[in-house]
Amino acid sequence: MHAPDGFLNAGTAIATGVVSVGTVGAALRQTSNHLKDRQVPLAGITAAFIFAAQMFNFPVAAGTTGHLLGAAMAAILLGPTVGALVVTIVIVVQALAFADGGLTALGYNVLNMAIIPAFGGYAVFRLVRRVLPRSASGVIGAAGIASLVSVVFAAMAFSIEWLFGATVPVPFDTVFGAMVGTHSLIGIGEAVIAALVVGSVLAARPDLVHGAQDLDRSELANREPIKVRVVAIAGVLVALFLATVVSQFAAGGPDGLEKVASDTGIIESEQDHALSNSLFAQYATEGVDNESLSLALAGVAGTLITLAVGFGAFYAVRDRSGQPNQDAARS
Repeated sequence: MHAPDGFLNAGTAIATGVVSVGTVGAALRQTSNHLKDRQVPLAGITAAFIFAAQMFNFPVAAGTTGHLLGAAMAAILLGPTVGALVVTIVIVVQALAFADGGLTALGYNVLNMAIIPAFGGYAVFRLVRRVLPRSASGVIGAAGIASLVSVVFAAMAFSIEWLFGATVPVPFDTVFGAMVGTHSLIGIGEAVIAALVVGSVLAARPDLVHGAQDLDRSELANREPIKVRVVAIAGVLVALFLATVVSQFAAGGPDGLEKVASDTGIIESEQDHALSNSLFAQYATEGVDNESLSLALAGVAGTLITLAVGFGAFYAVRDRSGQPNQDAARS
């Protein structure tokens, strides 16, 4: 879903940029009212995990690949406002440091990949939870369904933007059908990954999962919670493993948007990235000839950069009105 520069016209890029900046600003203000100290590490690690996980493309069908979007998953773990900010950080780091996603396309990439799937996916999560069992398994199941639907929402959003911002003469219905069909399949992989991640955090620290706050101890696994520092260390190690090892096995075909763009002719409007000669452009380390090592070094750098930016940003805007002594006691 990382759109390059040129896919949509300047007016649409500006309009989506204004919407994204306004929404991110409102999310930052809202986050400062409810993000507690003990949640800051999870927010930073979630950003690093999503960055690393997006380096792995899984095969879908007909030569198409997909990768984790992660916005709905982050919203369920941290709340929709923080979830949208988490993925926004990932998208900005990818665009600036890895030439992945256009600079003029940041407005619609943030809107399509962070804001709409986070808030839309979380709304679906809350609706589905009403019909699933009031338990950890119900939360996990709802997380999977919401994550699948969130990917379709993202595809629909780009299609609607294409209706107003087309740069080549490709009909809206052609783009809409191809985007929704392809990303419905990618959403299955998204659902599996999100369910596994949410289930893992629920097992370790259910009190940190925003989407499970209404459950009491009897409705969750009856075990002592793992210390936050242990969860944090484990999360960083998993992210680094994804970025250095799992990424080596990524499928080589085009992702959903690239495939649709190639099949429909949208690809003709693609423009070169202004930072295409940067140190880690396209997840390859400049000056390192060994492809595996080059990818691994870029993955480590990206994971740590995203972790640092995420942790720093959320620490800066956290809610300072809480009771730190109680939070520390619970960690």
